Amino acid sequence: MATQELNLTLMKKTYSNDEAFHAALEYFKGDELAARVWVNKYALKDSDGHIYERTPDDMHRRLAAEIARIEKRYPNPMSEDQIFELMRDFRYIVPQGGPMTGIGNEYQIASLSNCFVIGNDGNSDSYGGIMKIDQEQVQLMKRRGGVGHDLSHIRPKGSPVKNSALTSTGLVPFMERFSNSTREVAQDGRRGALMLSVSIKHPDSESFIDAKLEQGKITGANVSVKIDDDFMQSVTKGRQYTQQYPIDGDQPKYTKNIDAKALWDKIVYNAWKSAEPGILFWDTIIRESVPDCYADLGYRTVSTNPCGEIPLCPYDSCRLLALNLYSYVEHPFSPEARFNFDLYRQHVMLAQRIMDDIIDLELEKIDAIIEKIDADPENPEIKAVERNLWLNIRKKAIEGRRTGVGTTAEGDMLAALGLRYGSDIAIDFSVEIHKNTALAAYRSSVNMAKERGAFPIYNFDRERNNPYIQRLRAADEQLYEDMRQYGRRNIALLTIAPTGTTSLMTQTTSGIEPVFMPVYKRRRKVNPNDPKVRVDFVDEVGDSWEEYIVFHHKFVTWMQANGYDVTKRYNQTELDALIEKSPYYKATSNDVDWVNKVRMQGEIQKWVDHSISVTINLPADASEELVGRLYVEAWKSGCKGVTVYRDGCRAGVLVADTGNKEKKESEDIARFSSTRPKVLEADVVRFQNNKEKWIAFVGLLDGRPYEVFTGLADDEDGILIPKSVTSGRIIKNKEDEETTRYDFQYDNKHGYKITIEGLSYKFNKEYWNYAKLISGVLRHGMAIEDVLNLVASLHFDNESINTWKNGVERALKKYIPDGTVAKKGHCENCGSDTLIYQEGCLICQSCGSSKCG
Repeated sequence: MATQELNLTLMKKTYSNDEAFHAALEYFKGDELAARVWVNKYALKDSDGHIYERTPDDMHRRLAAEIARIEKRYPNPMSEDQIFELMRDFRYIVPQGGPMTGIGNEYQIASLSNCFVIGNDGNSDSYGGIMKIDQEQVQLMKRRGGVGHDLSHIRPKGSPVKNSALTSTGLVPFMERFSNSTREVAQDGRRGALMLSVSIKHPDSESFIDAKLEQGKITGANVSVKIDDDFMQSVTKGRQYTQQYPIDGDQPKYTKNIDAKALWDKIVYNAWKSAEPGILFWDTIIRESVPDCYADLGYRTVSTNPCGEIPLCPYDSCRLLALNLYSYVEHPFSPEARFNFDLYRQHVMLAQRIMDDIIDLELEKIDAIIEKIDADPENPEIKAVERNLWLNIRKKAIEGRRTGVGTTAEGDMLAALGLRYGSDIAIDFSVEIHKNTALAAYRSSVNMAKERGAFPIYNFDRERNNPYIQRLRAADEQLYEDMRQYGRRNIALLTIAPTGTTSLMTQTTSGIEPVFMPVYKRRRKVNPNDPKVRVDFVDEVGDSWEEYIVFHHKFVTWMQANGYDVTKRYNQTELDALIEKSPYYKATSNDVDWVNKVRMQGEIQKWVDHSISVTINLPADASEELVGRLYVEAWKSGCKGVTVYRDGCRAGVLVADTGNKEKKESEDIARFSSTRPKVLEADVVRFQNNKEKWIAFVGLLDGRPYEVFTGLADDEDGILIPKSVTSGRIIKNKEDEETTRYDFQYDNKHGYKITIEGLSYKFNKEYWNYAKLISGVLRHGMAIEDVLNLVASLHFDNESINTWKNGVERALKKYIPDGTVAKKGHCENCGSDTLIYQEGCLICQSCGSSKCG
């Protein structure tokens, strides 16, 4: 493989990062964010970082050539040029991450699938079975896949087991294991993505629901609870609910009656507090699922992918593609605006055909992966789990040929038609769009069954009474009859997935979401000594920033269509007036009526055979009662899943004790910012500052860092204490009205108390001043993650103080449970605070990076 890559490198022209970026910048008409996202995430590159594509035109040619190659296997093939024109400029058909990066990629042995679900047959919860799942998820993540699996098969805590432990540890330790494995897997600089689910019927479901409340725990996974209709009826009618294990057993080994409303209140509170757990209305999913008509053949749905839009059976996978709805609006933002339904239906049918071609391309990728596994020099026993995993995935891809055709730019489409997102007329129009999507995609799949053959296990009698199939019948009787006669090419077809980074390249709103904001401010760091820059803001560490206005792309289109100057520098009053005149007014993610958005999702869900990834964004002051009401409305409206995100709910420090709901973060801050106690417990941390040995004393209040002192540890002016000393006390002494002295006291091995007087006198003045800054924010209750972000953002010309700064960071990092910095509210890639939460994903508006959960 290395020789092949070397030959390919020599044969093909390569581009520097700057060359590709500037060419992409021109392609995207000056949109730096879109250009950077394309170069970093989607341009073809090898493992050495050589870039082989200059613009997205090159990428779309690569995709079109490969899809056209598959088309030639079948009757009436589309040409490469036809396919290219459908994708060109991200205008109509937009393959999502896996297909976009993987199709025609000779430098990477990876799957084209965006998402997978894995699991053991039956209710196996042996250690062997659990370790097998752990290895399988890692193997999939290293091939770019997001993974979901269900934990309902694991026996509850305290259950007897036939090993030395005697009783089971329950779900939570395994949640931590799977989460930690996810965090270990890097995918081109990205972590893996994992969904863990459990049935509400499981006796340990309450522990599952609470597991992520403790800071630093289960940070590598999204969690969702599978809720059945019986539980929801028990909640609404105020009756008890019976949990059991096994959850589907006719003769369970264990049962427990619980107060359904009490557990429901906990789910609602945790979602209000931290945006998790997500909710999966499992009976709705199973009842509507066409693949579950084949449950006895291995297609029983058990969990979903990390963002919840694809419910899957074990070892099935899905590839994703979206149609850009905005592009079908003719004369946008004008009185003549109309949606071209004829062109749209034609393109949906072609999109479904392209998705079926991509399954053949995926099978080639899977064969290459298996070939690579076979060629590896490892012992066959070691390779067995990975090899069997891909054989199982291959089997499901051949038997079911599942696809994931979806849409994006719903918010911009509605605005371009003059419809306010969330209004009754806009909801009705959106439902009509998705009804047309379903009918056209299923028509395409039936037509392909005539030409290419139905998926191998198709059986009309199994499906005929499925509610989704009956809905299609009511809308198009001829489609139903043709399906009876010819079958269908694909077991399931449709989804609405997150399109966070791809929507940056379509330059539209994402998925079915409304616009986040039509106008917002962004900051860029600048050199204050540069005469050409404008300094609008200086932060707490002295860095200078320029603020500039960012307009949503289609808001600019609206301005141009209505004669507004897009080059003018508008003040805030003028901007507010502009927005009020636009179709985006009262139609942003924070403006829309939340109940209407849930109803909209439920109505659209009726025409999507998989599921929908969507987030209900709520203001910070939204109540728990509102969250509960939205969840109940989602269940009644026919949603398959729902996620709420209350503004800022992930910025605070979460604590394990959820019993005292009245305990607010403001009380924590008040406690920390009160008068310093005379004596604080302290930890001792040693580090190297260049060639010098340094020591840090971290004062603790309630086990949390409250202040930091540092000094030299190895010369006559330094702080000399035995290396065995790892803890002690910091004592505050008042010498006079104006002077405070801090001493450190520890016990020696003979039990005597030794005092080091005047820690502050041991400081270099510059170190002392920065330590005071760090101690100040610690004392006022800033989250440790944010303190670390602050320390990391300090930049010095002096190399020694930069090394000292790194030592302080290391000293504080031990108070993050997993030893890493989780930048709550800040982008992990660029540090910006311009994060938004959409479709189950955190998306940075500054650099375009995204992650689920």
